[in-house]
Amino acid sequence: MANKRNDYLSWDEYFIALAKLSAMRSKDPSTRVGACIVGEDKRILSIGYNGAPNGFSDDDFSWNREGDFLNTKYAYVCHAELNAILNYHGSRKDLEKATIYVDLFPCNECAKAIIQSGIKEVVYTSDKYAHTDATIASKKMFDICGVSYRNLNMNNKKIMIDFN
Repeated sequence: MANKRNDYLSWDEYFIALAKLSAMRSKDPSTRVGACIVGEDKRILSIGYNGAPNGFSDDDFSWNREGDFLNTKYAYVCHAELNAILNYHGSRKDLEKATIYVDLFPCNECAKAIIQSGIKEVVYTSDKYAHTDATIASKKMFDICGVSYRNLNMNNKKIMIDFN
């Protein structure tokens, strides 16, 4: 009998890879973020990425990061976490105690949606905005509301997909 391979993805690596793959759908030229929500039974509940709301063409606004608010992406883009929550079409009970995997630590607005949906764990790979008020507020809300969060250190691991 042959031995099984040892270089397979862990569950965390698998779900964060799906979040990163989803991020590749984003048309944002500067920040592409994906999210994958997983139930306690390790089944995928929903996926999302940062982009324009349904029915609103992403050609109809500026993708600028700076300038007048109405001429930046911030007035129009839905974050990956919010999209993943809104894309879910099952029972709210399934989101309770779920885990959300994201590229980037959630902002305060997404943290509120995560808390309200019942998600109990956030797994992320980047916390590059840790010093900002939005991230500090997110962590404060998560701590008070009992949502755990942890950084998934991929140790510079690369996951390659070959479609050939």
